[in-house]
Amino acid sequence: MATVSADPAELFERHRDTLEQAVTAIHERHCWTPYPESPRPKVYGEEAAPAGEAAFQGYLGQDFPLDQPGGKDRVVTERSPYGITLGVGYPHVDPDTLVAAARDALPSWRDAGPRARAGVCLEALHRLNRRSFEMAHAVQHTSGQAFVMAFQAGGPEAQARGLEALAYGYDTTTRYAGSVRWEKPQRKGDPLVMEKSFHAAPRGVALLIGCNTFPTWNAYPGLFASLVTGNPVIAKPHPRAVLPMAITVSVLREVLAEAGLDPNTVLLAAERNDEGLAATLATRPEVRIVDFTGSTGFGDWLENNARQAFVSTEKAGVNAVVVDSTDAYRQMLGNLAFSLSLYSGQMCTTPQNIFLPGGGIDTDEGHKSAEQVGADLAAAVSKLLGEPKRATGVLGAIANDGVLRRIEEAGGLGEVVLESTEVAHPEFTEAAVRTPLIVKLGADRRDVYGREHFGPISFLVSTGDTDEAVRLMRETITEGGALTAAVYSTREDVLDAAERAALDAGVNISANLTGQVFVNQSAAFSDYHGSGANPAATAALTDPGYVAGRFHFVQSRRPA
Repeated sequence: MATVSADPAELFERHRDTLEQAVTAIHERHCWTPYPESPRPKVYGEEAAPAGEAAFQGYLGQDFPLDQPGGKDRVVTERSPYGITLGVGYPHVDPDTLVAAARDALPSWRDAGPRARAGVCLEALHRLNRRSFEMAHAVQHTSGQAFVMAFQAGGPEAQARGLEALAYGYDTTTRYAGSVRWEKPQRKGDPLVMEKSFHAAPRGVALLIGCNTFPTWNAYPGLFASLVTGNPVIAKPHPRAVLPMAITVSVLREVLAEAGLDPNTVLLAAERNDEGLAATLATRPEVRIVDFTGSTGFGDWLENNARQAFVSTEKAGVNAVVVDSTDAYRQMLGNLAFSLSLYSGQMCTTPQNIFLPGGGIDTDEGHKSAEQVGADLAAAVSKLLGEPKRATGVLGAIANDGVLRRIEEAGGLGEVVLESTEVAHPEFTEAAVRTPLIVKLGADRRDVYGREHFGPISFLVSTGDTDEAVRLMRETITEGGALTAAVYSTREDVLDAAERAALDAGVNISANLTGQVFVNQSAAFSDYHGSGANPAATAALTDPGYVAGRFHFVQSRRPA
């Protein structure tokens, strides 16, 4: 643990400009980030990449250097989807010790005040940004993301999401008066005078339950939203993706200690495979906030059983695309092909169901039958992934065996338009890499396309007409949840109908994406990721409501 001291007030002033710009950005929703997304040497320096890789290599086969209560035992649970041996050991701490340490840390963190908390969090994000290459390797070899994606989504983009949540929390807790001299005139005599103080009181211990596929991108909003509003956090990473969160916790504890605050404000809860630590911690009465990203089954369980807590979940969904017509046919196919292929479809935002009229669509190349659209989409995917090096850069590797099983099973669900094939990785010979599977179904096969098939699996659903396609989009999202929807049409009435359907279903929708913006990408400070209005998520993961459940305003008053 570092011994350098840092006054929290000085930390706040050091990063004040960044915070003020972040608050402005969440209000104005424009394009902004303080964390460059390019891994080029001229951005982060010539030594950043080799230093980051060396730091990652230094963790392998060793006990991770984390000093926290308990943890005499070690757990080793990770395996790289690329086949390399990780062998990192993490402290295994019992739930009683974790909860007690977090509760003891709460008063000092609460009393530090919003500026000190923001200063600590901002400094931690700054240090994490400086270690983005180290984090990229950690994310790549736990999630299976390709390196560039792991750098961007695991590093700068995740940091931006953390800063965004921090900005919401700071803005919400400080925008109102902290104290006031209250005077009420009387008909006779002097006015009634009271001195009033208002405090943003934290809800309590927060539990962050991480996922395998996006161990930082999905974790940082909840982590920093809880911290900036005064809640200590127990971070429980997925057993196959511990290292990225261990690095994060280590950095936060380092900054806390330097600032003279209790490092147990942030704790790592590594677990053995199938231990069920998340369920144990989530139902503890002391745990008052739960953030979760993962399966619908466990997300639903948390919502039904962690009754004492503010529960925010991001779960599975049946993301949908309606194709009615287009004036940029080849560009539409290219955009969809990339969206289906990126990270092998292992994103909560990847399209699954592509609804199009059975009679075909009008395009700038003339009328295309539904069969031709399917064949052309398959050809676009094959062209995109035709060269192994480029293919692996887009696809990454399959994160777990469950995805491989689903690919195998989905091939028997309908007419296969595009087979999923293996791709040999030019660098990692043991990596499990698969191309997308596209299956054609009739609109009557709702038993299949009405549920999520996580991974590189999509369905071309033939409908009677565009009206039915829009209706099915609305109904499947209302029932099964979704984080994204898209529509392609040259007709304003169709675009309006799709937007109304999306509003009814509570899903974010994109129209006529044909360039370098893709439906499964979300920009921090501008896009609201997750509406919280359908079963895929219980809260919009980037809006004021996401932080509002993490604190209460409590007042004190006395006669002046």
